[in-house]
Amino acid sequence: MPPHSHSQSALESAVDLLDRGERLDDAATEAAFVEIMSGAAPEALIERLLLALRSRGESADHVAGAVRALRQAMLRVAHSAPESLVDTCGTGGGVITTINVSTAAAFVAAGAGATIAKHGNRSYTSRSGSADVLEALGIAIDVAPDAAATILIAARLVFLFAPAYHPAMRHVGPARRRIKGPTLMNLVGPLANPASAGRQVVGVADRARGPILAGALARLGVTHGLVVHAEIGMDEISPVGKTAIWEVRGDSVREWTFDPGLAGMSTPSLDGLEGGEPGENAARIAHLFESPREAAPALRAAVILNAAAAAYVGGLAATLEDGIGVAMKALDSGSARERLEALRKAAPAKPA
Repeated sequence: MPPHSHSQSALESAVDLLDRGERLDDAATEAAFVEIMSGAAPEALIERLLLALRSRGESADHVAGAVRALRQAMLRVAHSAPESLVDTCGTGGGVITTINVSTAAAFVAAGAGATIAKHGNRSYTSRSGSADVLEALGIAIDVAPDAAATILIAARLVFLFAPAYHPAMRHVGPARRRIKGPTLMNLVGPLANPASAGRQVVGVADRARGPILAGALARLGVTHGLVVHAEIGMDEISPVGKTAIWEVRGDSVREWTFDPGLAGMSTPSLDGLEGGEPGENAARIAHLFESPREAAPALRAAVILNAAAAAYVGGLAATLEDGIGVAMKALDSGSARERLEALRKAAPAKPA
């Protein structure tokens, strides 16, 4: 060995493997990302790894390994039964920019009896992310882990603002900004729930990423998960056209297609589902909860369908179709509105 050489770090080894066209397994990926999350890795090397993974094509092993590393570094929210908690967090970036469907659906599912640990962020791809719209609804988004645990018990719903719980992600920030466009990190964040939620509905805007995320969830031991992609180009279940679903229970994955028409939930168009500024989206969500029968049919249907998915993975319904009835009842009875009020009371936004 030459006198100036050094033993390779896990990150250097991972980049070398990828550069040689060899397979990077989940353990090697995890080791590389543990090094990155510690803050010890050079930015240029982080950038090389993310670019190499993107050009080779990210796999379920890569996602699972990086998620394990991020979970080791995150701040955690304590809960007595994390395997019972449900998260509704998409990857964003759909070709159709819609109102915050998964955020609205979280309140409906909570109204139906699910306990929701909603993980999310501000928007980078649309005008209003989950954090933006919740702030506009009068809810504090940046709460510490102890407070979040208390809010979750009080309101049966809490919002976990990703940057507050994943400080180690700042080490990847500069490389991501230089690369521009999606990287492995877009897939990793939604699977690293700070409350260790065991049940999840994850939306993907890119159909090719559906089986990758489902495979990662299976490797990570999710209790019950659904990865969804609407053919129309949404990272949610759509009332227009079919939705591809990858269902994960433990380590098994089953792919199937959901047709809203067969469940009596299709709408002729997406009119009324368009996304706007946070204040506008918040007002429309509040109106939906206040007067559910007066809302635009596509908005009502989309929120019910995605809440049905959360109710299904949460164990409140035997099938997704059964979940529709459960979600509809929670919306029309005012239970979703009550959850919104409970969260406002438990986590009031600071006055501007």
